[in-house]
Amino acid sequence: MNVRKFGSAGPTVSEIGLGCWQLGGDWGDVDEYTAQKVIEAAVESGISFYDTADVYGKGRSEELLHKYLKPLAPKAFIATKLGRFPEPGNSKNYTFENFRRFTENSLKRLNVDSLDLTQLHCIPTELMESGEVFEWLRTLQQEGKIKRFGASVESIAEAHTCLKQEGLASLQIIFNIFRQKPIAALFDQAKAKRVSLIVRLPLASGLLGGRLHPGISFPKNDHRLFNSDGQCFNVGETFAGIPFNTGLSLVEELKTLVPEGMNLTQIALRWILDFDAVTVVIPGSKSPNQVPENASASQLPSLSKSLHAKLNVFYNEKIIQHIRGKY
Repeated sequence: MNVRKFGSAGPTVSEIGLGCWQLGGDWGDVDEYTAQKVIEAAVESGISFYDTADVYGKGRSEELLHKYLKPLAPKAFIATKLGRFPEPGNSKNYTFENFRRFTENSLKRLNVDSLDLTQLHCIPTELMESGEVFEWLRTLQQEGKIKRFGASVESIAEAHTCLKQEGLASLQIIFNIFRQKPIAALFDQAKAKRVSLIVRLPLASGLLGGRLHPGISFPKNDHRLFNSDGQCFNVGETFAGIPFNTGLSLVEELKTLVPEGMNLTQIALRWILDFDAVTVVIPGSKSPNQVPENASASQLPSLSKSLHAKLNVFYNEKIIQHIRGKY
């Protein structure tokens, strides 16, 4: 597993991480034994970066990382988030007193003295613009409760708002073959500020894994069912904002571009890693068997310039008109 430096003065982390939303909920049921095996597979694959949030299963994801990750990899880098628990969008979440309480609760669940990274979790745009929330994070950093702070954002405009903030360590963004806007609109600015980019939804909720098919039945507690059209939160968080059946058709076309000896998952992850502005990519997995396949993208050679060009043309001609949600 290759590593990249996190932030301007941070540690090195594996360039493929593990997204841990599914360990808490909203991806169907993941029992504790399966969660344990997913975490073990990640450690065995050389993954040292784990992304979670207090709202994932109301703390379950954090608790499982403490229980099963820390004994195996005590120095693993755990990035968590705050601002959407206990109720996403509730204005009562956004007070300094609550931010301190949310942080202290995460510290207890993870059983650590200081959080490696805490991120604003897709909070309302106007709160980012006001800047006060960043002062709260700086205070928590000064108190030693967090080592670094960043923001998980839903749009390029929000990313640029956050980049203005002194001390910002990272931005978490949606970036994949279906969402290529950050290449021209964000990467150079983030590099200039030495802000790490954490890439979520690299496989567009499984679409770019190439295994989903028409007629598939998602569980009632899977966001790919209950948020397929943005019914509960930003539609961009589900299938990267692409209508599901449209996405399936696009994936079939993409498969024709996959070089011999590789699969679509590997292409999708390797494509992201080819951009040096990216620090870490965080695919999630409900299956321990999927984890090493995801991790293997780190060892693959960079994609050819001609393939990058074809994927960019494909995006501009076939994909961009179907994107929904904040962007």
